[in-house]
Amino acid sequence: MPALSTDILSMEIIAVGIITILAVISPGPDFAMVTRLAISRGRRAGVMCAIGIGSGVSVHLAYTVIGLGVLFASNVWILTSLRYLGAAYLIWLGLSALWPDIRHLLGWRKRQKPADVSANIPTTSPAPETPSPDHYRNGSAFWTGFACNALNPKTMLFIVSLFSQVISPTTPVIQEIGYGIYIAACHMVWFGLVAVALTLPAVQSRIALVKIWIERAVGLCLAGLGIKLLAS
Repeated sequence: MPALSTDILSMEIIAVGIITILAVISPGPDFAMVTRLAISRGRRAGVMCAIGIGSGVSVHLAYTVIGLGVLFASNVWILTSLRYLGAAYLIWLGLSALWPDIRHLLGWRKRQKPADVSANIPTTSPAPETPSPDHYRNGSAFWTGFACNALNPKTMLFIVSLFSQVISPTTPVIQEIGYGIYIAACHMVWFGLVAVALTLPAVQSRIALVKIWIERAVGLCLAGLGIKLLAS
């Protein structure tokens, strides 16, 4: 029996490891979001988005480990609500990426402000420095990634299925927590590597001319995934 238990435990660890890696690297809204933020805002924003994605997975892991995952997944209204919220969020992200083009198509233009005459008047004291927006942008990137996974019903079903079908009911809670840390870490590491790879100087020089088209394609992809999720 001890040898059998050890074999089962080893197979469980291998299964969780392989299934998680395959699920993480498969293309989806997380990949599209990291791609968009890394290309448009830079490496730091992309990495913060990756950390947010892993943190968003932790939400589903938390209620699954304490035994509420199957209960949530079996309630139609919870899945439906999460599907609507996730779809609306993806569509909003896609439209926000396409917003400059939408404004252009609608013929909107920024109103030109008249020149400020007082700008040429010398002052005795220097103007206060404007605080750097990097902190707010990085925080926004984190929460964008967090919401992208916390509102994704497919992530919820993946976590619930993994813990109910692959992980044994007799597995100790501390080991289940270890699985959860591994799953969250895989998301952070993989998408962090994606953000770093997309912001390498060699890659940036190659995509400089098509950067705006990549952002448009990612926006369409996110909006399309949201519409698909809404219609599924």
